[in-house]
Amino acid sequence: MAKITKLEDIVSLCKRRGFIFQSSEIYGGLASCYDYGPLGVELKNSVRAAWWKDAVQMRDDVVGLDCSILMHPMVWKASGHADKFADLIAECKKCNTRTRVDHLTEKAEEAEEEHTKHISLDTAMATAQDLSNKVCPNCGSVGQFTEPMPFKLMFETQMGANIDDSMTMHLRPETAQGIFANFKNVLDTTRIKIPFGIAQIGKSFRNEVTTKAFIFRTREFEQAELEFFCKPGTDEKWYEYWKESRFNWYINLGIKKENLCLRNHDPDELAHYAKACVDVEYKFPFGSGDWQELEGIANRTDYDLRQHQRGIRTLNKWFESDRDLTKIELSKEAEDYQSGPLSYFDDEQKTRYIPYVIEPSAGIDRSTLAFLVDAYDEEEVRGETRNLLRFHPALAPVKVAVFPLVKRDGMPEIAQNIYNDLKKYFNCFYDEKGAVGRRYRRQDEAGTPFCITVDGQTLQDTTVTVRDRDSMDQVRVSTDQLLNHLREKLEV
Repeated sequence: MAKITKLEDIVSLCKRRGFIFQSSEIYGGLASCYDYGPLGVELKNSVRAAWWKDAVQMRDDVVGLDCSILMHPMVWKASGHADKFADLIAECKKCNTRTRVDHLTEKAEEAEEEHTKHISLDTAMATAQDLSNKVCPNCGSVGQFTEPMPFKLMFETQMGANIDDSMTMHLRPETAQGIFANFKNVLDTTRIKIPFGIAQIGKSFRNEVTTKAFIFRTREFEQAELEFFCKPGTDEKWYEYWKESRFNWYINLGIKKENLCLRNHDPDELAHYAKACVDVEYKFPFGSGDWQELEGIANRTDYDLRQHQRGIRTLNKWFESDRDLTKIELSKEAEDYQSGPLSYFDDEQKTRYIPYVIEPSAGIDRSTLAFLVDAYDEEEVRGETRNLLRFHPALAPVKVAVFPLVKRDGMPEIAQNIYNDLKKYFNCFYDEKGAVGRRYRRQDEAGTPFCITVDGQTLQDTTVTVRDRDSMDQVRVSTDQLLNHLREKLEV
C-alpha cells in the first residue's frame, strides 16, 4: 500500500471528484471555508449517521437534541466563554501577520503546532512569553513582534429590528452549552434517569487566529457532542468507559489502529472546567507528521450545571444593566447548589445532587478528513495506477453502482430497473458512459464498495456480475437474490 505523505493528494482528489470545494471559489474563495460537493455531502452525512447510530440510536440511556445556534447572552457568561474564550496573539512588525503566541517557534526549532488550549485573558497575559527569539511563520523575521494581546474567539452579531431594542449576540463556539441549558427540560419531559446522556450534532463557529490543513481547522465547523450525566463518585468509571467506546468507534469504521492513539492531557493543559481529559489523535499527513486531535473526552465534573445555576440567579442583573457581559459578575450569593433548579433527585436513594458530566466531543469535519485520509490508497494494476478509497461500507458515499455492459440489446433497460429497485434501500449510481473498466476505476476513486454489471449472460439466466471494490473479485448473483446479497455485504 502506498503511504500518503502529502495532504495535497487528498485535496486534489476532493476537488477532482466533488468531495470538497473552496467556498465562493468563483470569487476567489473565502479562506478557511469549504463547501461539500455531491460525494462529500454523502460522506459527511454517513459520518453523522454513524455517530448518531452509535451514540443515540443503539443506546437506551442517551437522547438527542437540536439546539439553536443563537442563545441568550447569559449562557456564554455562565459558561465562562464571555470572559475566558480567547487566544493570545502577536503581530509581526514586518509583514503584519497575526499569529497565536503558543504557535510561534524558536529560531532554532522546527516549526510545529502545539495542542490547542484556550485560557482566560488574565492568565494569557500573565504567562506571555518572551518573543525576542520567535520566528514569524509568514516572513521569517525573528523577534519582530508587537506585545501579545488577547483575541476573542466568538463571532458577534446583532439581534433586533431597531437600534433601541437590538442586542449583541454570539454565534455559539460549541454545542455543549445548549445541552446544559436544556438539562431540566429533558428531565421534565422524559422518563430517563441518571446515568444518561444527551447528544447533539450541529454547527459551531470560532474566529480562529490560525486555520490550517484543509478542513482540519476552520472557523465554521460541525461538532458531535455527548454530555453523559452521572452520579459523583461514578464519574471515573464512566470516563474510562467513554474513552474506550469512542476510540473503538473509529476502529470499527475502518480507521487503522496504528494511526490512532490516546493522549492524556497534562495537569497544566487541562481546561478550567476539566478534572481529566484525553484526546483521540490521528496521524494526519500534514505538518511535521505529529499526531493531531480528532476528538476529546473530558470529565467536566459538575462545573457547567453549577455555573448555569449561578447564571440563573444573575439574570436580573443582565436585565437591569446595559447588557454588557463584561460588566456583569455571576452571583456569589450563598446558595444550596444541591437543591437548585439544575440538580437531580434520585428517587431510589432519596438524595439530591448536581450530576457530573463526561463529554465525548468529536469534530464531524475532522472525522470526515480522517476517514478520507485513512481510506485513500494507490496500487498498480496491470501497469496502471489504481486510486481508490477503501471506505467502510457504512461510510461510502455511494454504496452500489449499476452499469449496462453496452448500450444495446435491452441491457440499459434491465440495468435501469435494477438501479430503480436498489436505490430504495441504498445510495446508488447509474453509469452507462465509456468502457466498463473506466467506469470501475471512477467508482473505485469514489469509494463505491460494489459495482453491478448487466451483460450478455444476464439476458440468458438473469444473473449479473457483482464486483468488489477492494479485491476486484467478481461473482455472479441472480437478480432475485441481489438485494439480500448486497444487504449482507453492506451490513445493512
